[in-house]
Order: sequence, then C-alpha cells, then structure tokens
Amino acid sequence: MPETTADGRETRVPFQLIEVDGPSMVPTLNPGDWMLVRHGARVRPGDVVILRHPLQQDLLVVKRAVERREGGWWVLGDNPYNAGGDSTVYGVVPEELVLARVRARFRPLGRFRQEREAQGRRQLSLAALVSWTFLAVRPVLADRSLSRRLRAR
Repeated sequence: MPETTADGRETRVPFQLIEVDGPSMVPTLNPGDWMLVRHGARVRPGDVVILRHPLQQDLLVVKRAVERREGGWWVLGDNPYNAGGDSTVYGVVPEELVLARVRARFRPLGRFRQEREAQGRRQLSLAALVSWTFLAVRPVLADRSLSRRLRAR
C-alpha cells in the first residue's frame, strides 16, 4: 500500500501486516489470522494474493491466484462452502489490481484460546502453549496441486 511521506511523495512499504476478515480462504487463512504480505512480489499460479475487488475497488480481498488468463488472473477462494466473491462472479482480475503476495500467516494466542474453549478445553497447559508456538506462524505456500485440480474441471 502506498504511504505518503512528509513532503507529499508516495512510497511503497515492501511488507505489511493485514488482518483476515471473512471465511473465503478457510482452511488456509481463518478470520482473525494476520497475514504478512509482500508488495510487488512476483505472482505465480497457486499463490495467495491481496487484490482490489474489481467491482468495488475500495475493498481489498484475499484469494488464490489459480491461473493466468488473457487480461489478468483467475482467482478463487479456498473455502468450497463459501461460494462467490471470486473470479466466478467478476471474471479475470487485471494484473494492476493484484497488490501483494501473502508470505506467512500468524494466528494470535487469543484466537488459539477461543478455538480451545469452543472444543471444551479451557485450561492452557504448557503442552498447548508449545503447540501454539509451533502452529502460530506458518508460511503460506503456493498449492500447485490445488491449481491443477481446479484447472482440470
């Protein structure tokens, strides 16, 4: 995202933290997760990307870039139960609307506690804390098998 300096010039921040809001990328990204994104990174099929919604450009969305087509990228959400809000609705996304590539996700400790309480486990043991430590930060990798499977339909 461009930031404005004191003298009015726009600069690009190479990395940014963005919170996930919505279920379209479950199970890869859950609501409440934080994403580390890299602006200006090269996008390849299977990458998770941040883009401006083609029909509502003040809205940023996160989707998986499935394949390159004439005119831009075909993007889809990972959640098969959350239909719509991707290229099946608005078609190919022009290259200039793809802003960043998601590099990693961070699941806050509070979110981890909420998930455990929903499962009926209220105590946060040392083993659970160690588990959260290993699960909290994960790279978000391109899932090439997913993109091949989606293309084959």
